[in-house]
Amino acid sequence: MVPHVLRVIIADQELEVWRSDQLINSYPVSTSMFGTGSEEGSLRTPLGTFEISEKHGDGRPLNTIFKGRKPVGHWTDELCPEEDDLILGRILRLSGLEPDNANTFERFIYIHGTNHENTIGTATSHGCIRMRMEDIASLYEIVPTGTRVYISPTRPSSGTLGSKSAPD
Repeated sequence: MVPHVLRVIIADQELEVWRSDQLINSYPVSTSMFGTGSEEGSLRTPLGTFEISEKHGDGRPLNTIFKGRKPVGHWTDELCPEEDDLILGRILRLSGLEPDNANTFERFIYIHGTNHENTIGTATSHGCIRMRMEDIASLYEIVPTGTRVYISPTRPSSGTLGSKSAPD
């Protein structure tokens, strides 16, 4: 089976799911409100080539709150104020595969669910790639660890998406 490839386009606040040359799905996301970069402590979304190195949340309810990738409770509007920035539902932990983003794993950069679903589509995260809880659950089911993830500032020119022509 041909593996999936994920592409995050910062300018569009979108995550695309590719298999071969076929776009099979796309989801709105939220990347960092501080822009892009790989500096430790910058709270920016890194750019380049990554892989999903860990998955957390299998079988848990979508409103599960994670701290340190461990389940610590369940989110409700009444329980947790909107100002809390929570990691919910599922976590796809990224590892950088290039010198400029090699610290991504240590920076704890994830693709994850959020309690700020109303901000999806705008740059409002603290470095991670936020998704709606239903969307991250759907994505979580189809991508194994080792899946390549490409994060770019703008949409690549046509003909550069999918596994045939995506960078190695």
